[in-house]
Amino acid sequence: MTVRAENGALADSAGSAADWLPINTIRTLVIDAVQQAQSGHPGAAMALAPVGHTLWNDVLRYDVSDPGWLNRDRFVLSAGHASMLVYSLLHLAQVRRSAHDSALAVPLADIKRFRQLGSVCAGHPEHGLTPGIECTTGPLSTGAGASVGMAMAGKWLASHFNRDGFPVFDYRVYAVLGDGCMMEGLGSEAASLAGHLRLSNLCWIYDSNAVTIEGPTDLAFTEDVAARFTAYGWHVGFVADVNDLAALRAAYAAAAVAGRPSLIVVRSIIGIGAPTKQGTAAAHSEPLGVAEAQAAKRSYGWPQDAQFLVPDEAYAAFAAGVAARGSARRAGWDTMLASYRSTYPALAAQLDLMSAGELPAGWDADLPEFSPADGEVAGRAASQAVLNAVAARVPWLLTGASDLAPSTRTRLTFDAAGDFRPVSYGGQNLHFGARESAAAAAANGLALAGIRPVQAGFLVFSDFQRGPLRLSALMGLPVVHIYSHDSISMGEDGPTHQPVEHLASLRAMPGLIDLRPADANEVTAAWRTLLPITSGPVALVLSKQELPVIDRSRYASAAGLARGGYILAERGLDAIIIASGSEVALAIEAHEDLLADGIGTRVVSLPSWALFARQDQAYRDLVLPPAVTARVAVEQAATLGWERWAGNAGIIIGMRSFGASAPARDLRRHFGFTAEAIAAAVRTVIAGRQKDTGNEEIASIDAAAG
Repeated sequence: MTVRAENGALADSAGSAADWLPINTIRTLVIDAVQQAQSGHPGAAMALAPVGHTLWNDVLRYDVSDPGWLNRDRFVLSAGHASMLVYSLLHLAQVRRSAHDSALAVPLADIKRFRQLGSVCAGHPEHGLTPGIECTTGPLSTGAGASVGMAMAGKWLASHFNRDGFPVFDYRVYAVLGDGCMMEGLGSEAASLAGHLRLSNLCWIYDSNAVTIEGPTDLAFTEDVAARFTAYGWHVGFVADVNDLAALRAAYAAAAVAGRPSLIVVRSIIGIGAPTKQGTAAAHSEPLGVAEAQAAKRSYGWPQDAQFLVPDEAYAAFAAGVAARGSARRAGWDTMLASYRSTYPALAAQLDLMSAGELPAGWDADLPEFSPADGEVAGRAASQAVLNAVAARVPWLLTGASDLAPSTRTRLTFDAAGDFRPVSYGGQNLHFGARESAAAAAANGLALAGIRPVQAGFLVFSDFQRGPLRLSALMGLPVVHIYSHDSISMGEDGPTHQPVEHLASLRAMPGLIDLRPADANEVTAAWRTLLPITSGPVALVLSKQELPVIDRSRYASAAGLARGGYILAERGLDAIIIASGSEVALAIEAHEDLLADGIGTRVVSLPSWALFARQDQAYRDLVLPPAVTARVAVEQAATLGWERWAGNAGIIIGMRSFGASAPARDLRRHFGFTAEAIAAAVRTVIAGRQKDTGNEEIASIDAAAG
């Protein structure tokens, strides 16, 4: 086969035929997969084929027989719409599913079924679906943010585990970004953070093709990206033509020794080789069409009618490149690790636990317990006490907030905790600054590298984190999201800072576990429950205000939290009061007041809808008997979803408006969150009024009760 460069000249002027054959194999696989699916984004993947080939075959340290190798270099396609690029690379490199499964991660048959149900080649790369995909990407710049977390993890792992002569961790992280990633705010936050931290193990490759879906980028984007990254403290390199393979290789080499994060700006032509569509928005997100695809193949010196053609030489190039280099490096690493185990057995034991997603024996042996005699304790304060006890026993538990650690109470204060800072990466306290989006995305990257991350902020600011938060659930990552200041009871800061709809929003997210503890002992139980969970993220929602410590000698143990909901108090069953978080204490007060009037109620603490929904029907019916339809649910949040637990005959006391600026006690009375209002609602529902009660009516009930 004659291999030609895109300008029609022999490819030897910009690289050898041994380079251009695998490059053009990638391009034609992209064209054929998108054309056959009649769906997809061919242009960027076609343009980036030289980047993929040179990076994987000349630079990437990667064991194709074990895509989960701890010290592998990471490749993140933040421009996830170009997914056929990474699928082609994984296939040509013959990456296996795992060290224990020699089947191909991406068979050619799945490429032929690109974007079809059951194929590992989804429209955008999905971690967990396709072995070798480091991170689910697609929402622009979320992959870039995660790559910063991976680089942070690499620095912490090296600081914690490496010893002289034992570089257990020295991996690098490479991410490919497009113009859209550069426009997104999350990408800017992440880049700023990486520059501050001087993450020298991070390299972003910017595919600057000057085209977006709407047309040329200068419709909306004209800034000097290189100058911006220079200001962030990054090393910036330039490759004027993506087809200049020597320039690409030189740029990778310069990035490796820059001593800070590197951005390589690569000029490319989207849809290169397609005669009428290259360089235009038409090449971005639609198939080329038969005639255009044939013409593009001819420009590569490729048989125009060949479909999914993979010459043996293309496989051989990857076998001699990434596969051979990775195999040799892995063999040396395994030998080194065997010696490390005998020299540093305690560290090796930690490494094994961390990589298996397990916790040290006795990790929860010293968790604090609280007594009513201790006085009232805010949820956030109780969590800080528990978090410090846990983190002292789990060194790979790292925690950080978006410039809110004093407020969220997430700072680790024990002597060995330390801070994760530029060039001093061994501390367990992270500092994200006021960068909520980047914090959540970086937490995903930390988790993908084996760290147990805790990222924190105010519940209302979870809005800034929606994209990466959703991806943590989609990937099933064990990220702990602490959200404090959980209701209108945060008080005087007013409705801009008072969450209302946020709990409903979190609960609507598949795979996310909600936890809103009622008191300090439920906080302890929450940590005991959540930390062994490795199948998905947890949102631990905590109060700003101090809460009574429930007397567990009179009421049920907080251990019931592990099942999501439990019977906390019961003296008769005329009605059931269901509550979460700070409203549980009000429910108990109402329960006692009603008992004095001869009305027997059950109080159910429901801290986690997700965990309660996972219980079998028999347990759920035990806690909430279907025959008892007189129910009152109370929560300082939007009522959406509560009808599932309150039933059609129940009353829901919740928020139907935004809050207001006032002291918390005044707000609770104004919006009807009082024991008197709950008791009045119980009397009403027992009397058979079947309606959902809003704030105004609850306030009037409260006033009448008073």
